[in-house]
Amino acid sequence: MKNLALYWQILIAFALSVLYGLFFSEHVHLVAWMGDIFIKALKMIIIPLIFTSIISGIANVGSGDNLGRLGFKTIAYYLSTSTAALFTGLVIVNIFKPGVGADLGFANQVEGLGVAKESFGSTLMNIVPDNLFVAMVENQMLSIIFFAILMGFFITKTKEKSQKILLGFFDSLFELIMKITLFVIRFTPYGIFGIVAKQIAENNDLGELFSRLGLFMLVVILALFIHAFIVLPIVLKTIGRVSPIKHFNAMRTPLITAFSTSSSNATLPLTMNAVKKNSGVSTKISSFTLPLGATVNMDGTALYELVAAMFIAQAYGIELTFTEQIIGVLTGLLASIGAAGIPMAGLVMISVVLSAMGLPLEGVGLILAVDRLLDMFRTTVNVWSDSCGAVIIAKSEGEKLNV
Repeated sequence: MKNLALYWQILIAFALSVLYGLFFSEHVHLVAWMGDIFIKALKMIIIPLIFTSIISGIANVGSGDNLGRLGFKTIAYYLSTSTAALFTGLVIVNIFKPGVGADLGFANQVEGLGVAKESFGSTLMNIVPDNLFVAMVENQMLSIIFFAILMGFFITKTKEKSQKILLGFFDSLFELIMKITLFVIRFTPYGIFGIVAKQIAENNDLGELFSRLGLFMLVVILALFIHAFIVLPIVLKTIGRVSPIKHFNAMRTPLITAFSTSSSNATLPLTMNAVKKNSGVSTKISSFTLPLGATVNMDGTALYELVAAMFIAQAYGIELTFTEQIIGVLTGLLASIGAAGIPMAGLVMISVVLSAMGLPLEGVGLILAVDRLLDMFRTTVNVWSDSCGAVIIAKSEGEKLNV
């Protein structure tokens, strides 16, 4: 196994885990611990990695003008691709209409949707942390990123001697965290095996799910496929002037990991490593764009939220006007920014979209059974879009890449 590329190790582990979950589901506890430990190890390094990488990246960007230019390009990319994803989903769901004639009896009870609306409404206020250490303990990524950006920026405003010491410290700390990250990444195949085997064993009624919600699942996957393999490659080729195929090959390991873990944040260490090592993006660009993207750039999540809302409307026989659908697009864009990069966060944020479109919140129960499965696909698209953004922005800054 040592001589095999990590990508192939993960693929083999993925295939074996599917077989294990199908045929040895009663013994899945014997391997599930590997996935649990792997996820814990990734979560252990996420906040130190984000914090040190952003401070190091921002401080090395230099002047406020450089930071402003980089920030503008990053936000412009995120908003543009998320909007493109939303309209892709809107077109596909209106063509196939998966909710017409859907089985309304196949629904699960959903709790806590009221909390989602309140939490999203305070997202902007929560960007500024009351206490940085509380924000770190509670994984408040936007607050951590905000404080890290401030620290990185004001390091450049200190005296030359202090600036040199601080830059050296945070660069060295970032290098240390990356060493730990690369060590954890070595165990990815084992973690993937435990995670996927457990998921397969716990979802052994896929045939029934597909018979009831198959069209909805296919519509979501088709829309995600179009965005990931048509829209984003066109953007890469026309704006970034890079090869989509070469960049995709460079991103194989984090994409498989994203598919298996359903978490943008858990995949972030692998994404940063692949973008820098394989695609050739500088630390300055990747350290700024990728942690931010893992938190706020959710193309796949935005697309899914809108398609799910349209599916629920169709299932209940509710005709939505063009204006109401556009409201869904705008709300989906905002909701995707509020969704943290953790498993099933998008499901909670759907309540915001449903409320804005005047749809019943209990409709979420219709899609709850397949949300975890579709989360794997949309998270992969989220990570792919983040990586494309890093490459495009690096190219616009005049960097010479490997793709």
